[in-house]
Amino acid sequence: MSLFKLLAAMKGLRGTAFDLFGYSEDRKVERRLIAEYETLLDELLAGLTPANHALAVALAGGPDQIRGYGPVKAASIVTAKAKEADLLARFRSPVEKVAA
Repeated sequence: MSLFKLLAAMKGLRGTAFDLFGYSEDRKVERRLIAEYETLLDELLAGLTPANHALAVALAGGPDQIRGYGPVKAASIVTAKAKEADLLARFRSPVEKVAA
C-alpha cells in the first residue's frame, strides 16, 4: 500500500517536466487532442449561427465518443476524427437555400 501513498504524494508533479507518465505516447496524444478540441471550440464559437447550432453541438460532443485504452482508444479516435471531419466540412460550408 505504500507505493500508492507515494504515487498520491507525487500528484503535484502531474503535467510538469517531472511527470514520468506524461512522456508516454498515450499522454502525448491526449494533450494533442485537448489542444485540437480547444481550437475547434474557438472556431465553433466564431461561426455559430442559429442555422448551424445543431452541427456545432454535434461537433462539441465529439470527444464523448473517445473511450478505452491502447488500441481500443486509438480506434475510437480514428472513428471520432472521421465523424468530426464530416461535420466540420458541413459546418464550414453551409448549403444556401434558393428562394423559389
